[in-house]
Amino acid sequence: QVQLVESGGGLVQAGGSLRLSCAASGIIFSRNGMAWFRQGPGKQRELVAVISAGGVANYADFVKGRFTISRDNAVNTVYLELNSLKPEDTAAYLCNAFGSKYWGRGTQVTVSS
Repeated sequence: QVQLVESGGGLVQAGGSLRLSCAASGIIFSRNGMAWFRQGPGKQRELVAVISAGGVANYADFVKGRFTISRDNAVNTVYLELNSLKPEDTAAYLCNAFGSKYWGRGTQVTVSS
């Protein structure tokens, strides 16, 4: 059974930072690209960042230079470092085995102005 469990969200002031984690089980983690999506209130789900099995990262334009995706295959975990947060970054952040049907339940990030 595949499980993706996110953690690390919270309430932070504008300009602050958070580090999100997504622990994976039930998949051959090292062979999967992994991605972070987000869904803000009343908005569609959007791709934030993706990292390939080989560690190549790509980002949505709206987070370039502020967010960093990384992975640790030894502990089957993908991370998202969020810096210089803005109120418009407020959303539920969800982990996905990229291109698959497997999703986590999400972790809420709220940025106050």
